[in-house]
Amino acid sequence: MADHVVLGAGSIGTNIAHLLAARGESVLMVTRSGSGPDHPLIQRVAADATDIRRLTDLSRGAKVIYHAANPPSYTMWESMLPPLQAAAIAAAETNDAVLALTASLYAYGRQPGGRMDETSPMSATGHKGRLRKRMWEQARNSGIRTLEVRGADYIGHNAVGIYSMVIGPALERGRTVWMPGRLDMPHTFTYNRDMATALVALAADERAWGQAWHVPSPPAITMRELTNRFADAAGKPRVRMVAMPRFAMHAAGVIVPIAKEMAEMDYQWYEPFHMDATRTTDVFGLTATDLDTAIRDQVAVVTV
Repeated sequence: MADHVVLGAGSIGTNIAHLLAARGESVLMVTRSGSGPDHPLIQRVAADATDIRRLTDLSRGAKVIYHAANPPSYTMWESMLPPLQAAAIAAAETNDAVLALTASLYAYGRQPGGRMDETSPMSATGHKGRLRKRMWEQARNSGIRTLEVRGADYIGHNAVGIYSMVIGPALERGRTVWMPGRLDMPHTFTYNRDMATALVALAADERAWGQAWHVPSPPAITMRELTNRFADAAGKPRVRMVAMPRFAMHAAGVIVPIAKEMAEMDYQWYEPFHMDATRTTDVFGLTATDLDTAIRDQVAVVTV
């Protein structure tokens, strides 16, 4: 059996697995398809991570279970995330493993001045934010050793987010960037490798257990500046940017389910959005990777 079990082979799960394997520790990655990085110390298995009995068996002997699995669409959150969480908690409890949870900032909802630290109230009014709050409370109150690491929107190698969905395609085609938010509104972004680093470090430190922590991330940046820096890093001409009218996504949400789900979170893009991770730095000594390093890491994948 492996020392570590990683649920999900997206950019976070993959970075966790690489980081652990580089340290000489054995990893078992659990996904529906059996996907994951190719490495002698990384074993991949195709399994349904919502199957409590199966996941518990796969996790025997593990020191840590990293829950980095995420449904492919917001519309699947309510149906898929609760059973994934329940199975992960059960597997950790039976095997006396630490459960390290990957999370977003959704549970906070809108905060005064758009600033969030770990003491900010989880006051989300949208259903995705309320779900994230319930899931953390479920894990924290389960009696297992657990922690939650929260990050902002990801950038970095294979990260799915504002670059892969909006900025990158526009730069490749030399077309206008239609930004779903205000161009000069500051927004925090988290390097996906910093998220993995924080998860691995905090899971191994009992000072982190029972609490939620923020990933050290570069200072907030405007969408205009971020787009220009992506263009420069990719060696592409800077392109015209246009802010989408706020009502557009809400109007589309009347008939398009995914648009409705995105509109629920649009305050993140039309208001300041600052994540403070000072506490994580003070307690554990972790710091953020330079933003331009994260940008180069992402554009290198797309432009080669």
